[in-house]
Parts: sequence; structure tokens; C-alpha cells
Amino acid sequence: MVKQSNNTAYSSEHLYAPIFPDIEDWPIHKQLKNRSTFIQNLERHVFRKISKLSQEEKYDILAKTVFQERIRIKEEPWKVDPPNDALFWSKARKALLKVANNKETEESINIIDEQFKLIINRYSEEIVGTFKIPTVLFARKFLRFFFNKLLNSGIWFRKISSFGSKEYKIENRIKVIGEVDQIRNLMTKGTVVMVPTHFSNIDSLFVGYSMDAILGLPSFSYGAGLNLFNSGFAAYYMNRLGAYRVDRRKKNPIYLETLKGTSKLSIEKGVNNLFFPGGTRSRSGALEKRLKMGLLGSAVEAQRDLILKGSNEKIFIFPVVLGYPFVLEAKFMIDQHLSKEGKEQYIKTKDQSYSFRSICKFIWNFLSKSSDLNLTIGKPIDVIGNFVDREGNSLDDRKNVLDIKQYFTSNDVINEDSQRDTEYTKILADKIVDRYKAENYIMSSQLVAFAGFQILKAENPGLDLYGILRLPPEDYSFSTERMHLALDQLKPKLFQLEKDEKIRLSEEIKWSNKELLEHGIQKMGSYHPKQPLMIDKNYSLIVSQDFKLLFYYHNRLVGYDLEKDLDLG
Repeated sequence: MVKQSNNTAYSSEHLYAPIFPDIEDWPIHKQLKNRSTFIQNLERHVFRKISKLSQEEKYDILAKTVFQERIRIKEEPWKVDPPNDALFWSKARKALLKVANNKETEESINIIDEQFKLIINRYSEEIVGTFKIPTVLFARKFLRFFFNKLLNSGIWFRKISSFGSKEYKIENRIKVIGEVDQIRNLMTKGTVVMVPTHFSNIDSLFVGYSMDAILGLPSFSYGAGLNLFNSGFAAYYMNRLGAYRVDRRKKNPIYLETLKGTSKLSIEKGVNNLFFPGGTRSRSGALEKRLKMGLLGSAVEAQRDLILKGSNEKIFIFPVVLGYPFVLEAKFMIDQHLSKEGKEQYIKTKDQSYSFRSICKFIWNFLSKSSDLNLTIGKPIDVIGNFVDREGNSLDDRKNVLDIKQYFTSNDVINEDSQRDTEYTKILADKIVDRYKAENYIMSSQLVAFAGFQILKAENPGLDLYGILRLPPEDYSFSTERMHLALDQLKPKLFQLEKDEKIRLSEEIKWSNKELLEHGIQKMGSYHPKQPLMIDKNYSLIVSQDFKLLFYYHNRLVGYDLEKDLDLG
């Protein structure tokens, strides 16, 4: 196979053979083949951590958990919840009442410990999934069908006979770039943890399909929202693909420790993991700046415990940036973001996008246009945030080899130190955020949106963001010359950032302004009834039907200081 450059996309002509051709050799299959043993180990791990607390602390945690769970049952029940949910937590409450006045007696200690074990077992059984080979084989076929229909919808509409042709194969529409050889190489030398950005509900499907069908990697263990299991069809298949179930309604310490323990023990056992450290989809359209520490901390703890056991196994973190020219849920998510951030400053306008005419337009766009997806695999780092080489060695800033064991050593003794591990987790999170910016793959739609919104700001210097968003879109237009002026100033800055390896640029960014503008506008508006930007037939005026969507796509380039010294007249 010919080695590709960092900015070269892997398509149907660059498919990789599976690292483990036999699914029975996949680490996740080996783990979940003995699911009951894994759950027993998980329960012991969680209970051992909780046992370090005082009786008073244990009781408080139990009381808080029981209270929150009873509220959840009343106020936010789901179909997927166990039928005996109310009964279980009612019994737990009665058990706690018995020990409320005296928590130090032998009987009270036993009751509290027993309740912890029952709750940990309940959470463990709920969280840990299963893995069935026939389901994996079915999922491969289904996802190929799903993505072919999504990405080649226009081809389906115009020429159904083209469906099987090489030109329209799904692998030609999914572009995987970056450290492809490195992730395959290091997967044979240690455990890989992928930490992608999160923009859309299709992210998990997109990443899973790309890893399997294009890169030949075995399935990763990943967290799926428990709400997705409300559907019988989805629950049946997702429950058999190795996903561990995450219930975001549950915030109590026992549940969070069990969830974190699931990830930690899985990584420690050599199962490759994938989780979205941002915790949820980016509502603003910008790259994540703040990451959740829980699951990231599980990778740090897993590395520490491997070292404590005398193992030389290493854990490799791969930041991954997902890219779409459009996001299906963009309108919904930017509304959520603005409502949360702007509070009383943000006035939600009446949504006219669901008129019959708008729906018809949406369907036509869906059927008549095609789109690409992009996945950028970033440079691998260890759990402290150091880059690693092809052999998996950790490197300092001068590319000298580091002994990662020293990070977990105090007074020449390898030890457990939760405060130290928390600091390492923060360092790791900061490094991932930095790598997201450097691996960010900019498409034409995002650059054009950024330029368009900067022009809008320049024309309304006296208004803040929310004032701009309240302007009537029908009164807004500017010339293509102004857009060309903005692109002429932005492109050299982007080219310099790319040269400094601080960003990645798609090929269309290097096109002429006219080609870039037309391509970006067409791709950005592919799936939206109201267009973020439109250009007239004479190529003279540009208008926007939705400033919020324009702002959403603009945000992908926030954080690079591109607007600094931008002179738009």
C-alpha cells in the first residue's frame, strides 16, 4: 500500500485489511464473552473504592442516591427503565431508615454495605452490554446501506441504477485523513482510546463504520445514551454491539463510579475504547474547549494500575476531529446554545421552517444533493499528554524518550495518588483540546460561513451578537466583491496556520474565490429549509435566510484569531 500524506483522504481505493480478521480475536469479544466475570470484577472494584469512606459518608451517599432515584422515577421515567424500579428504590429507602439513628453498629454496617452491593450490581448489569458476532455482521451491511442513502441521496433520486457503481461507493464519500498508519500500528502495541469531537447524532455510526470498513480496526467499546434503548429495534442491536449504556439522568456518586469503573477496567484489560470527552454534542458548532474529566480519568487510572501490576502495556490516546459540511441538527442545537448563553438577551423567533412549502424544499434538497464526511485522526499521545512515536515510546518536547512510570512514582515507589491523577487528567484534557484545534479540518462551507458572519458584524459595529441575530434577514445582503475581499484576507492566514501545523485545510480552500464560494454555499445549505447563505443568479449579491445557522457554521473557525485585523471596509 502506498503511504499517504497527512492531508490525503483514504477512499475505496485505500481500504485496509482487518488487523484481526477473525472477530473472535477482537479484544471486546473476549471481554464480553465472559460478561459475568467482568461484572463481578467491576462490582468488586467499585465497592473497594467506596469502602475507603467513613460510615457517615457512605450513608450520606446512599441517602442522596435513593432520593435522586425516587425523584427520577416520578419525574422522568423511560420505557427502558426496569419494571421493578420503584419497588427496588422503595426497599432501599426502608433499609436506610433502619440505620438512620445509629450507623456504627455491626448490623448497620452490614445493612449499608449490603445496599451498596445491591445498587452497584443493579448499575453494573444496566451499564455493561453484550457482544454478538451475528449482530456485528448485520450492522456492517446496514450501515453501508444507511450511509450510501444519506451521502448519495441525489444519485438515488436521479439514477437508481448508479447505486452499486464504484463512483458512488460510500468509501469514496467518507474521507479519513491523518495518523492512519499510526493508529493501526499502535493498536498492536497497546490499547487505543479514541476521543472524537461530537457534533451530530450520527457521529457514533460514522466513526464505527469508518473504523471497521475503511481502516480495518476491531470494534471499540463505547458509551451509548440509555435513551437510545427506548426503541425496541435500536435497543436489540445496540445492546449486542458492545456498547455500554449511559444514563445521563443519573448523577449520583455510585452510578458515576460504576460508569467510570466500566471504562477503566475495560481499558486495563486491553479493550480499545471510544468516548466523546465533550460529554454531549457541541451546541454552538465550535470545537470543544471544556472536556468531562470522568472517562478521561479512567484512562489515567488504568495506566497507573497497569504500571502498579508491573505491566509494560501502554494506553494511547488519539484525538479525532469529525467534519461535516452541514449538520442535520444545527438549527435545534444553536437555538439551545443561544438560549442558555444569552438568557434574557436572546429572543427566540417564531419558527416558520415547518410549513408545507419548507418541508417540500427540505425533501428536494435531501434528494438532489450529495455530501461528504470527514474524519481526521490526530497525533497519538500518552495519558499525560506526551506525543508518542511509532514504537509507542513517550517523547518530551525535544523528542527524547520518557519513562512514563516516573509519572506515577513518589519517593522511588510507584503508588496510587488520586490528587496527582486528577492533575494528570486536567493536563490530558488540555492537550486534547489543543490537538482538536490543530487537527481541525476546515471545509469550504465553514470558511464561507465565517467570512459571511464577519461581514455581517462589520456592517453592524454597534450591535452585540444578540442584537445582530435580531436583525431581519430579509434586509441583509452584501456584494460578492465583499465576500471575495474577506476570503482574500482570510486565506493567507489559514495557509500560514496550515504550514505551522495548527490547522488542516480541505483542497477546496485553495480554489479560486468564486469556486470556493459557490461550493461552500451549496454544501452549507444542503439540508436546511432556510439557507444560511444564498447567492443570486447574476453572482452579484449574497443574502442569508437564517443568521443563527450562519453563526453556527461560522463558529467552527472561532479561536484562531482570524478576525484580528480583518478590514472589510
